[in-house]
Amino acid sequence: MHRVVDENFVRESIRPRRADSHKGENGVVLVIGGSWMYHGAPFLAAMAAMRCGVDLAYIAVPEKIAAPIRALSPAVIVIPLTDMKLTRGAARRALKVLSKVDSIVIGPGLEAGSEPGIELVAREAIAAGKSLVLDAGALYPGILKHVAGGKVVLTPHAGEFKRVFGVEAPSRLEDKVKVVMEQAGKNKVTILLKGRVDVISDGVDVAVNETGTPAMTTGGTGDILSGIVAAFLAWGIEPFRAAASAAWINGKAGELAAERLGLHIIATDLLDEIPRVMRQFDMVVE
Repeated sequence: MHRVVDENFVRESIRPRRADSHKGENGVVLVIGGSWMYHGAPFLAAMAAMRCGVDLAYIAVPEKIAAPIRALSPAVIVIPLTDMKLTRGAARRALKVLSKVDSIVIGPGLEAGSEPGIELVAREAIAAGKSLVLDAGALYPGILKHVAGGKVVLTPHAGEFKRVFGVEAPSRLEDKVKVVMEQAGKNKVTILLKGRVDVISDGVDVAVNETGTPAMTTGGTGDILSGIVAAFLAWGIEPFRAAASAAWINGKAGELAAERLGLHIIATDLLDEIPRVMRQFDMVVE
């Protein structure tokens, strides 16, 4: 049996903010991704994390797109990487901030052929006790052996799920729940399988998320989801609860955007709605 993620589940996943907290105490996220074609993906992930309430977001991207991303917002810190692919050299440059961050997103918009850098980042991050979100370009079969047992969330859609695990995601929900739970347990990771109904499992617990709207087929909503997962991980929330809560919030933000704009939303509309969704969970303690 599975549970359905609801407001109470999310509320239990959000830690209060201390009244005297200072910059950095409420989470720091690093997003590694981007390419000549996909400059927006890592930016959307980083901004989603910040809209959730983390204090700082770093974005490590190829140098050629660093200036355009900087121009999108002064709120993010951009780390230019020399290579278009995430080579080991580029990965080492991104890892210079490893000690400063709590969670890392790898993959949004990443250039193909970046496996050596992805694997280096994954190994170093897990060894340092950091949490990871793997999305898009970081979802391939070879990554599994490098992340098994770590605080890791994979966020595939159905096609990426088959690519990574070699198994078709069934259309029937109960069958899908079973397959996701099996693969999560076998590979010692948390899986957030995106779909009309999201399925989340760490191999022990399993949940489904029913929030969302058909308007969310617009590009970039998956990048935003990755950023929200990273925010929860940065707060020290365990991966299963982080992934399930993030799926609920992402879907709710999409619903609010669609209430205003119908089937005509773009990904940045979700960024505007994330604070509206999350304000109900705000808590400050002395």
